[in-house]
Amino acid sequence: MESAVEGRTASVLFAGFRALGLFSNDIPHVVRYNALKRRFYVTTCVGKSFHTYDVQKLSLVAVSNSVPQDICCMAADGRLVFAAYGNVFSAFARNKEIVHTFKGHKAEIHLLQPFGDHVISVDTDSVLIIWHIYSEEEYLQLTFDKSVFKISTILHPSTYLNKVLLGSEQGSLQLWNIKSNKLLYTFPGWKVGVTALQQAPAVDVVAIGLVSGQVVIHNIKFDETLMKFHQDWGPITSISFRTDGHPIMAAGSPCGHIGLWDLEDKKLINQMRNAHSTAISGLTFLHREPLLVTNGADNALRIWIFDGPTGEGRLLRLRMGHSASLTKIRYYGQNGQQILSASQDGTLQSFSTVHEKFNKSLGHGLVNKKIVKRKGLQNTMSVRLPPITQFAAEEARQSDWDGVIACHQGKLSCSTWNYQRSTIGAYFLKPKNVKANSATATAVDITSCGNFAIIGLSSGAVDVYNMQSGIHRGSFGDEKAHAGSVRGVAVDGLNQLAITAGSERLLKFWNFKSKVLVHSLSLDSPPNVMLLHRDSGILGLALDDFSITVLDIETRKIVREFSGHQGQINDMTFSPDGRWLISAAMDCSVRTWDLPSGCLIDCFLLDSAPLNVTMSPTGDFLATSHVDHLGIYLWSNISLYSVVSLRPLPPDYVPSVLMLPGTCQTQGLEALEEQIEPSDEMIEYESPEQLNEQLVTLSLLPESRWKNLLNLDVIKKKNKPKEPPKVPQSAPFFIPTVPGLVPRFAVPEPTSDPQQSKVVNLGILAQKSNFYLKLEEGLQNNQYEGALNLLKELGPSGIETELRNLSPEDGGSIEAMRSFLSMIGVMLDRKRDFELAQAYLALFLKLHLRMLPSEPVLLEELVKLSSQCSCCIWLVGVRIA
Repeated sequence: MESAVEGRTASVLFAGFRALGLFSNDIPHVVRYNALKRRFYVTTCVGKSFHTYDVQKLSLVAVSNSVPQDICCMAADGRLVFAAYGNVFSAFARNKEIVHTFKGHKAEIHLLQPFGDHVISVDTDSVLIIWHIYSEEEYLQLTFDKSVFKISTILHPSTYLNKVLLGSEQGSLQLWNIKSNKLLYTFPGWKVGVTALQQAPAVDVVAIGLVSGQVVIHNIKFDETLMKFHQDWGPITSISFRTDGHPIMAAGSPCGHIGLWDLEDKKLINQMRNAHSTAISGLTFLHREPLLVTNGADNALRIWIFDGPTGEGRLLRLRMGHSASLTKIRYYGQNGQQILSASQDGTLQSFSTVHEKFNKSLGHGLVNKKIVKRKGLQNTMSVRLPPITQFAAEEARQSDWDGVIACHQGKLSCSTWNYQRSTIGAYFLKPKNVKANSATATAVDITSCGNFAIIGLSSGAVDVYNMQSGIHRGSFGDEKAHAGSVRGVAVDGLNQLAITAGSERLLKFWNFKSKVLVHSLSLDSPPNVMLLHRDSGILGLALDDFSITVLDIETRKIVREFSGHQGQINDMTFSPDGRWLISAAMDCSVRTWDLPSGCLIDCFLLDSAPLNVTMSPTGDFLATSHVDHLGIYLWSNISLYSVVSLRPLPPDYVPSVLMLPGTCQTQGLEALEEQIEPSDEMIEYESPEQLNEQLVTLSLLPESRWKNLLNLDVIKKKNKPKEPPKVPQSAPFFIPTVPGLVPRFAVPEPTSDPQQSKVVNLGILAQKSNFYLKLEEGLQNNQYEGALNLLKELGPSGIETELRNLSPEDGGSIEAMRSFLSMIGVMLDRKRDFELAQAYLALFLKLHLRMLPSEPVLLEELVKLSSQCSCCIWLVGVRIA
């Protein structure tokens, strides 16, 4: 066992499954048109893979395989998607599989441009390489002096055969013929860096975005500037033109605003402010459609439609996740299909583990929703509530009133939320006699019935509120419950007991109804996290000294203590059955503790510290969130679909670092196959035939084989047919079978003698069954297993026939009957097949009751059995009388 544990480094309980809530990052999207299906598809980057969405419904149609590093730029043509990572880039077919890989750059690639059967790549050292796609061979390489001309953008102008236009950070532009390897023309530029190049609907006209915020519409054939526009929002990040008959140009900015310019009137006609909360990574007008696709580093992909009279765009569809680190995640409901998450961006969102179409956002918390809605200030940061730090949810009364309670960073009042309506609720719960700046809400919980919310403050007060009316329903303690800040609150499943934990190292138990202190317990260190498993009444406490204490709230005693984390414990979760406690800490480890044995049974490290951990109510997934990551990562529970050996880990166990799961599900399955290769860890338990010689062991036969042996005559009378069976006119051919419960064909025994004698052997006429022969052998060697196995294969009628034929009147003998009683004695001595021995002996006594008292040999065997069988005691008593 020890060698198996020493060789194990990966997690045996959890395997990476997939990531939720990732839709986009700072890499510009790519739009493709499928002529066969007549649909547009948009591809966005999410770390080491990319997603492909159908623009019509914005549904996810494909997830690519992961690459070794984060993708740094993308491009696409009608057949392939190109993605660069580091100094290498690959071509993906069917939006998923890598079919070509191109290696040759020494610096990181930051620009890709498909060019027919070739593709152009540019790295940060301004080395431009042209590759042949299918042979993966280098066609041409151009090296630029990055101090003079550092390439920042690249464009293939329409109708310009074999030519590309290069923009530089120094401001100049160059037009190259890549077939003849000649510089055709150099545009002096505007003395500021070029950030974007975009082909206009008109031939020879190109839009040039500059660092200064200017957009220059330039004719590259005559080197003539047609018009200029200027935006005050910083450098131009991306440009796109409408091609559905309206002369409109859209330009993105680093602050998330989009400017819409009329090219005929040469003026700004509209502003799309706060289209994204971060910089606009990419924007694209779909060809001949009034639709604009935008994405940004705020983890959002949006589609805008321009159908208004003034040309403004309204939001049509979106896929959005969190744009900042997550502060808390918890499963919502009992089906394990929704995860509620709060983030530093101030939003509360719900992510589905089944399909992205079930995702929904509960929005930002607003200080006064009515005033904000009346004045139209939804996007003003001053009216938004700070980020949610803690929340509790209960679905019991979600259709009647708010079922989510949340406390905000630095705020005294706690907000309620309605999950069904996906909006902030009607109440802000706060005590009336406490000033707003004197305390903040630090802990919340909601009862299992959904009627009451319990809120703990940094001042030590703990208050109870009614969720339906928002009315204050009492406080714990005379003035306040704790002398220090409240670190955790919890209520049991029957609303009988409330538990609060304070920073002064005290854990207090209160009567929930009367608010009276029931018990107080001193802790070794201030608590950091408190979690109650309501079904089992087990309370978990993570302390500031990096240890974990587990209590039973019924006895109010400490039942387990765990230590092993090397950093602050951020979160904990129980398995649905309450057997496992899973903890996540700043030492980048996730540990699983087995409560019945009090041992550490699983541990694995991550490259990013886990902030939150929660387990599905169905036990199939573990969800985690991490520092500097915007997604929720699911880990499948291997013990549900594979044999897992849960052996205690030694104190010096060194776990391995696991990679966070990607958005593609196959990654976790491949990792699982690698983990379950060692077979010495998977030892299946085989139950012995008998646990102990002193224990009575029953057989595995069904009751129909032995329970009705004494009532066979009654059963046969009830089942007697009213009419004799009718013989079919032409009976089909059947292969003869041997009578019994197990169907077997009667195979004739081969004879070794080629000349068979015609003289009849009278010995074969003796009616001795196999069971009878086995009993005769048992008299000689005292081995009755063969005879017992034959009886086990027979049905009730066959058993009665065999036992009836043991008497001398039916062709048997006294010796055979004595052998049968000896077999029963052996079964009772070994205490195996106990119910069969009783049933067989009872039937034997019923059949041969008149004969047994007259045979001394059989009576002697019955005397031996009388100590173990009540039937024999009665029979021996009758004989003595």
